[in-house]
Amino acid sequence: MTPQLTKKWLLTAWLLGLAFMAKAQLYDPSAFDKKYDGLLKHPGVQIESAEAINQMYNYKFYDADKEFRWLRLRYPKHPMPYFLLGLAEWWKIVPNTDVTDYDDKCIMYMDSTIALAEKLYDNSENKLEPAFFLAAAYAFKGRLYSERKKWTKATFAGKNALKYFQQCKGNADFSPELLFGDGMYNYYAQWIPENYPLLKPILMFFPKGNKQQGIKELEKTANSAFYTRVEARYFLLQIYSMENQYEKAYEMAKYMTEQYPDNPFFERYYARSAFVVGKIAEAERLSKDILDKISRSQSGYEAVSGRTAAYIVAYINQHFYKNNALAKEYYQKSIDFAKQSNSTNAGYYWSSVLALGKIAMQEKQYDQAQAYFNEVTDKAERKSSQYKEAKKSLDEWKKIRREERRKRRD
Repeated sequence: MTPQLTKKWLLTAWLLGLAFMAKAQLYDPSAFDKKYDGLLKHPGVQIESAEAINQMYNYKFYDADKEFRWLRLRYPKHPMPYFLLGLAEWWKIVPNTDVTDYDDKCIMYMDSTIALAEKLYDNSENKLEPAFFLAAAYAFKGRLYSERKKWTKATFAGKNALKYFQQCKGNADFSPELLFGDGMYNYYAQWIPENYPLLKPILMFFPKGNKQQGIKELEKTANSAFYTRVEARYFLLQIYSMENQYEKAYEMAKYMTEQYPDNPFFERYYARSAFVVGKIAEAERLSKDILDKISRSQSGYEAVSGRTAAYIVAYINQHFYKNNALAKEYYQKSIDFAKQSNSTNAGYYWSSVLALGKIAMQEKQYDQAQAYFNEVTDKAERKSSQYKEAKKSLDEWKKIRREERRKRRD
């Protein structure tokens, strides 16, 4: 070996040695485990789980699952790995909450989380970390049970979640994760009685909420927490829409889609909010991307996202490009997706049927137009804008038909 090659080899070996030493100094698992009595604030666990959590939210569940199972192997008595495994099952449900394929595994993992968290709660001096996992696991169970209309089970799970949320309340200095519960409680404790008056008697025994304070707490969680950051943003997206803060919803959905481009929930919200705030080209591009992913059977992309995306493309073709042929094609796709997802009572379905009726009127296909309008007036809710518009269109249809009969008589 020449002197020059020897020097290069020694330099390479020296640099590799430094790299391994740096890695050992940066993250020595045993040293971290001695320093931290829990996992919520454990930076080593955050290092290990960060990529897996990102894979989960980007719908790469196989890759995320491997890392979560490794965490379970390393911390078999801690609730966190089981909670993350259950959270992954929940996100498989998110795109279409009518799908029940993942219910059993989600409940199983949350029950395991609860069992381990209860033991940790009994044997630990610091009750906050196990209380957090108990609150979170019960909350996810309650939410899933409410989706399935299992109200007794949902109420029981909700009461348990609230009990532990109350214990975590005001302890964000321990971990920013705990602020998530404060924000959720404050917002929904005021929102629920405002929107569901029948539940007021149940909530009268609980502390009053404050929606604005809840939003601020969720926003702080979204910016400072590790494990609950994305969950806070998930709820904020929906809250901004409910509060008519559409620009905020748009910015949040855009950012989350940039972070997780294959997450169907975030991309659907991005397309929808872009459409609402008038960013038409953006909404069209996103909607076509969603439809393309559905055609490729990409994970998480299915009929609920398709219903929204097809309607947006149809509307743009009808009103901006004046292309009724393509508009009709995509309105029909939206209708078909709505039927696939058993959501024919939703606004996208009735808006699509109504739009097809109006196009039929323009094309002087009056019998077809009447059939579309009659379907809306027969089946849509009477208070809905689609019902009122269909009634108005039927009156117009009758007027046109009377004019035609009069002209034939003349």
